[in-house]
Amino acid sequence: MRDIANITHFYFIGIGGIGMSALARYLRSQGKQVAGYDRTVTRLSRQLEQEGIDIHYDSNFDKIPSGYKNKETAQVIYTPAVPLQFEELVRFRESDVPIIKRAQLLGQISRTMTCLAIAGTHGKTTTSAILAHLMYQSDVKTTAFLGGILQGYRTNYLNSGTDVMVVEADEFDRSFLQLQPDYAAITAMDADHLDIYGSEEEFQKTFKDFSDLLDPEHLFVTDSVSLSGVTVGVDKGTYRVENLKIIDGAYHFDLITPIKKDTGWQLRLPGRHNLSNAILAVAMADSYGVPLEKLRQALATFAGVVRRFTYALRTEHYVVIDDYAHHPTEINAVYQAVSEMYPGEPCTVIFQPHLFSRTRDFMAGFASSLSQFDTVGLLEIYPAREAPIAGINSDSLCQLIKDSPDGPGTCKVLSKDDIATFAQQMGNRIVLLIGAGDIGVEVDVVCKGLAR
Repeated sequence: MRDIANITHFYFIGIGGIGMSALARYLRSQGKQVAGYDRTVTRLSRQLEQEGIDIHYDSNFDKIPSGYKNKETAQVIYTPAVPLQFEELVRFRESDVPIIKRAQLLGQISRTMTCLAIAGTHGKTTTSAILAHLMYQSDVKTTAFLGGILQGYRTNYLNSGTDVMVVEADEFDRSFLQLQPDYAAITAMDADHLDIYGSEEEFQKTFKDFSDLLDPEHLFVTDSVSLSGVTVGVDKGTYRVENLKIIDGAYHFDLITPIKKDTGWQLRLPGRHNLSNAILAVAMADSYGVPLEKLRQALATFAGVVRRFTYALRTEHYVVIDDYAHHPTEINAVYQAVSEMYPGEPCTVIFQPHLFSRTRDFMAGFASSLSQFDTVGLLEIYPAREAPIAGINSDSLCQLIKDSPDGPGTCKVLSKDDIATFAQQMGNRIVLLIGAGDIGVEVDVVCKGLAR
């Protein structure tokens, strides 16, 4: 793989993706020429254009500037979500322009800084966002590549210098094995992406391979992770919480570290899972050498990540919460958070399943986790990169939910146009929209409908 220093032009296929766009911003900040293709115009792609990055939305290799076709000084980056027969990718391949995956570029960059990597089936976006915020606010020269938009910063990329790199270590397609981490955390190892791994055993083995990339003293794990490392948790661990209280919707607690008990901590992000994520981030930053006083002050100002228990509407009549949860364990975590913050209040959840294979593999788990809510609406499955699978659909999931012994009073398959009406008809003040597909696009429309 060529040294980035010798490349002048970088072309991204799928540049509007949350991970790709952060890399594009980094290379632009390094003085490189950056351009790319995406099939959809989004707020994020428009921001990239405003920052001077050339993007087109109609695939046409012949219109790509010649600088990006020079096989000596150009580099093409793509993600596994891009079909190998995509026209631009095929033409670049025929032109002998070097082509690498996004994960390979991240791995190359990770070798140029002290790399702090967050892995795990759930929570890696929030944990890496908290860690990036802690380092940035503590005056550590930090470059952060995030899988979500930081509230307060309105970006998925932070850059105050290049001493430290904070990055999500993505298990999809074994991408995280490309990294060279100096410190790492693993939030969870629940099986996922079985369409890629084939079995839970192979999935777990790959996390073990990732953990072997670094010293166990620099690996931080929750109690659900069966790997050797520094243990972190809410109730137990080398780093753990004591004297936990909820005051005005925020967690207040004392922090136990390997050295001392530190008092007066605060986190405004709901959910025990997010508290665990925060302690992981603090443990990594503390191990790196950031003073606890700075970390305590920074954590109190963390405003969250877009679509991670994001309050989209809060009025006397409705509370609308938007969340990316797309795995049964994540849905359970959202249920715990909303139950803790709004005890005894009935909830309506609208869920968009993500991927036919994931819905098939965890059908019973989805039914169980969704059955905890009082009323359930389901959108059709968001296919992403997949073709339909016979018998796997939202109707079958809805029937399974209805058949649950302690299931909700109502489960219904909805069109997107029906979401606001369904929420109104159910009559519950707490409304959640969750899923990893395009359900987030509907949140503003739903909020306007409910606010009338």
